[in-house]
Amino acid sequence: MQVEESGHRSGFVNIVGNPNVGKSTLINLLVGERISIITSKAQTTRHRIMGIVNTPEMQIVYSDTPGVLRPNYKLQQEMREFSESALGDADVLVYVTDVVEKADKNADFLARVSRMECPVLLVINKIDLSNQEALEQLVEEWRNILPKAEIHPLSATNNFNVGLLQKRIESLIPPSPPYFEKDALTDKPARFFVTEIIREKILLYYQKEIPYAAEVVVEEFKEEKTIIRIKSLIIVERNSQKGIIIGPKGAAIKRVGSMARRDLERFFGKKIFLEIFVKVEKDWRNRDNLLRAFGYQLD
Repeated sequence: MQVEESGHRSGFVNIVGNPNVGKSTLINLLVGERISIITSKAQTTRHRIMGIVNTPEMQIVYSDTPGVLRPNYKLQQEMREFSESALGDADVLVYVTDVVEKADKNADFLARVSRMECPVLLVINKIDLSNQEALEQLVEEWRNILPKAEIHPLSATNNFNVGLLQKRIESLIPPSPPYFEKDALTDKPARFFVTEIIREKILLYYQKEIPYAAEVVVEEFKEEKTIIRIKSLIIVERNSQKGIIIGPKGAAIKRVGSMARRDLERFFGKKIFLEIFVKVEKDWRNRDNLLRAFGYQLD
């Protein structure tokens, strides 16, 4: 990598918080690209995903993380470790909450945030769902919990006050050469975004436990001049879940495939030939070898 001339600034801006507070919506706005999937379901984000913003003078590496939760199985433990790792390498930490959740939720994680030496920006999201009096009371509660944090009320869904947050983040980026090539948009390969787009459709179209028991694996990814050929697997834990994913006469999985193909063609700018199969791997969320194969265990 060629080191930029003096005056260049680079930094890691890590976004953390509880599930379903709008972290992925916020990072997509800050990056200007759709790098994280968004649904109304909690625990949509499973991996730590980096989105990179480049200007001639600056490189900001935004990091979206899974929501902080108390793990019930090994997959959730690995997801929590992704979130906790974001506390260790941040130049700027953005802690996202919203106007609905209680301010003292996950007190142990907040205690670690309060001891951080880097700048901490506390984002209170979804202010469009509150009134001024309630918001002012919530701000005071957070000032008592994280007294060193700067508080930024905003609405990511309405893109309100996000620009002010972005300018503040830019002002806090330290002097440094770039960490990634200046044309890089993310640290993830193309196959990762295939799995995320398919998984997003599973989250949207299936209910209850099904989306959380499903994982997506890309077995083949062949890019040609005008078309990309993809073979993927949806992994579930039980035969009954496999039947639900496929649906009567294959109708459910056809819908997932059709909607995923449309978004993949938009994402890659090419025609997509997509095959989706379903496979049962019993209790995969608690199996170390499979979690490692799916990219969940930290090195």
